[in-house]
Amino acid sequence: MARKLLSPIFLGVFTVLAIVLLTGGGSDDKDELRQTFQVNAVYYDTGHVEVEFLDKSEKTDSVVMEILGMEETFQKSFSNSHFIEIVPFPNEPKYGWEIHPVVLEVEHPELGHVQLKTEIRPLGDPAPPVIYSRP
Repeated sequence: MARKLLSPIFLGVFTVLAIVLLTGGGSDDKDELRQTFQVNAVYYDTGHVEVEFLDKSEKTDSVVMEILGMEETFQKSFSNSHFIEIVPFPNEPKYGWEIHPVVLEVEHPELGHVQLKTEIRPLGDPAPPVIYSRP
């Protein structure tokens, strides 16, 4: 009888731990990242994507921005705490914007190496979530 209950209990505990680890747990150190960094990527019907990055602390040393999923990955480096980059994107993707994530690798003197990831959204759509991580 005890063996029959052990497996579901273990699975339940494992699932809860996985969720806590993946979401950052109760004391979310990502709050500081959310309060410091903002990224937004908007597609305009005129055939371009506008990516805006802002570091409210104004201490960013460098940022490498990539737009993945394109025939040739777009990549550009910046040395500012704020930039707006216009990237030609003639057509909306057939399978949705999820296949073209925008990834930023940020070097910050206090916060270290930080990664931000978001999706492009058409103008007027709600902003998708930004994923913050420290590798």
